[in-house]
Amino acid sequence: MEHLGIEVVHFDKESITARMPVDKRTQQPMGLLHGGASVVLIESLGSIGSTLFIDVEKEYPVGLEVNANHVGSARSGFVVGVAKIVHKGKKTHVWSVDIREEDSNRLICTGRLTVMIVQKK
Repeated sequence: MEHLGIEVVHFDKESITARMPVDKRTQQPMGLLHGGASVVLIESLGSIGSTLFIDVEKEYPVGLEVNANHVGSARSGFVVGVAKIVHKGKKTHVWSVDIREEDSNRLICTGRLTVMIVQKK
């Protein structure tokens, strides 16, 4: 997350929010926000969020499945991702994540992450 400049700005028991710059670290060659950077933001938010619900001394979260629909584009500034818990089970968590352009609130990407909770050995 640090390499891409992702910064968590808010979290509570139902959601987690982070912002990410749209710059040379996160842009594809045509100068647009790279879809892979959006997916990193989705998985980072869900994984961090899942740690809030588990005993990290005994278990850890791993991404099981991630999908993303890139519905808009951004060239500069920041995007903000908001992850909301959809399912909070003992072995899986499902997160819904919307990524919006910070200044305009325009939807850039929407995705879903399934996290598996693994017992430490």
